Amino acid sequence: MTETHHPENHVGPEADTDSAERWTPQESEAWSRRIARSPLPLDEDTPSSGDMQLEERTALRRVAGLSTELADVTEVEYRQLRLERVVLVGVWTSGTAAQAENSMAELAALAETAGSEVLDALMQRRDKPDPATYIGSGKAHELRDVVLSTGADTVICDGELTPAQLNALEKVVKVKVIDRTALILDIFAQHATSREGKAQVAFAQMEYMLPRLRGWGESMSRQAGGRAGSNGGVGLRGPGETKIETDRRRIRERMAKLRREIKGMKQARDTKRERRVGSTTPNIAIVGYTNAGKSSLLNKLTGSGVLVQNALFATLDPTSRKSTLDDGRAIVLTDTVGFVRHLPTQLVEAFRSTLEEVTDADLLLHVVDGSDPLPTDQIKAVREVIMDVVKEHDAPMPPELIVVNKIDAADPVQLTQLRGLLPGARFVSARTGEGVAELRDHLGEILAWPEAEVDVLIPYTRGDLVARIHSEGRISESTHEAGGTHVAARVPHALASVLSDFAYDAVTA
Repeated sequence: MTETHHPENHVGPEADTDSAERWTPQESEAWSRRIARSPLPLDEDTPSSGDMQLEERTALRRVAGLSTELADVTEVEYRQLRLERVVLVGVWTSGTAAQAENSMAELAALAETAGSEVLDALMQRRDKPDPATYIGSGKAHELRDVVLSTGADTVICDGELTPAQLNALEKVVKVKVIDRTALILDIFAQHATSREGKAQVAFAQMEYMLPRLRGWGESMSRQAGGRAGSNGGVGLRGPGETKIETDRRRIRERMAKLRREIKGMKQARDTKRERRVGSTTPNIAIVGYTNAGKSSLLNKLTGSGVLVQNALFATLDPTSRKSTLDDGRAIVLTDTVGFVRHLPTQLVEAFRSTLEEVTDADLLLHVVDGSDPLPTDQIKAVREVIMDVVKEHDAPMPPELIVVNKIDAADPVQLTQLRGLLPGARFVSARTGEGVAELRDHLGEILAWPEAEVDVLIPYTRGDLVARIHSEGRISESTHEAGGTHVAARVPHALASVLSDFAYDAVTA
C-alpha cells in the first residue's frame, strides 16, 4: 500500500526532509494557506482608539462599476447621493489662475475622500456663473460630450447651485449633478461618529435638501384624496396633498425633532465647557484648515491616540486631551472640526455648538499646512469662520498662535517666505516631531499667568489643595512636617486666595 503524506501530519515542510521532498504542489499550497490563516502574535503596543476607528472606516469601501442606476435620470423619482466616476466643473470668476487651479485640486481631493474616481475636469472663465445652467449652454453641451467619452455617471460643480441650475444642468448632461455643498455634506455623513455629530450632519443635509426636493414627470404631483372610492373614501376626500408636499412636511418635522435633540446636546456640551472654563487650567483650541495636521499635532503634544488620516474632514467631533508642560503645569488641548474654503452655511449653523469651543479658549493654536500651494488663503478662510462665530457670541477674540505644520514636506523657498510673512509663527512637523519641543516650551512662556508666591502648610486632610498646587502652580520647595505638607510655590491669584488661610507663618505661630 502506498503511503500518503498530508501536510496536516507534519509540523512543517522542514520537519521531515524525506516527507517534505515528496510533497505535491497542492499539499505545499495547502500548507501555505494554513500558515496564512494562523493567528499572528499580538504586538506589544495596544492599538489606540484612533487606529481602531481608522480600521473600521477603511473596512467599508465603495466599489466602482457596480451601479444599477438608470441611464436616464428622468426615469427615477429619488436617488441617494452616491459617487463613483465623476467629472469636475468649475467657474473661474475672480482671483488668479493659481487660485482657480488650487480650488479645482481641492474639489478633486474632496471627491476622492467621498469615495469617487475623478476622470476629468473642466473650468470656464466667466464674470459670474450662468443663472440657468451655471456654465452656459455651450459649455454644458461640451460637458455632455466629456461625460459620454469618459463614461462618468456624476458631475460635481465647484460651487453651490440653485435648484433651478441643478435641474437645468441635469437635463443637458443626462447624469446626476451635485454641487460642492452636497459633496461636503456627503463626506461629513460618512465621517460622523458621535450621536451629536450624526444629528448635526443629518440636520444640515435636510436643510440643504428641503428647497431642492423635486421629482420627475408627474410622480411628485400625485395627490391624496379625490373622489370617493379612489383613495380610501370617507375622510380622505378633497384635494389633499401632493407627494412632494408630503415629503416636505415630513422633512420639516424631522428637522424640528433634530433641532430639539441638538439643543439638548448643546446644554450637555455647555456644562462640560463651563467646568473647563471655571478651572484655572489653560484651555487651548486647535483650529485650522482641514487636513492641516491638527489631530497629528494633538497626538504629539498629549501622547493620545486620536484618529489620524490623510483625508479631508477625517475627524469631526471635538476631542479634548490633557497634557503637562515641562514646568509641571497642566493644559487642556481641544481639537476642533476643520475648515475649508466656502464652507457650507448649513454646516456652520449645524456645528455652531462645536465651533463655540473657540470662544472660551485661552489660546487658539492655528495650524497651517506648510506644504499647501496657498497657505495664506487657508489662514484667511479659517479666520473668516472664527470671526463670524466670535461676533455672534459678542466675545473677545482669543489670542492666536500660528503653527506651520508639515515642514518636512514643504518647499524650502515657501517656508522662507512664510517665515517673513508670519514672524511670530512656529514651524513644526507633527510626523517627524521636529519643532514640537520648541512649541511646547513656547506654550509655557505665553501661558504664564499672573502668579503669586505662597508659603503654606497644608494639613494632610487637604490633599486636594496639594494636588491643585501641583497641577496649577510651580512648586519650588516641598517638605513633609508633623502638621502637614510645607509647600513654597508660585500659583495663580485665584488659588492663592484659597491658600491664604494656610500661610506657614500664621499656622506655625
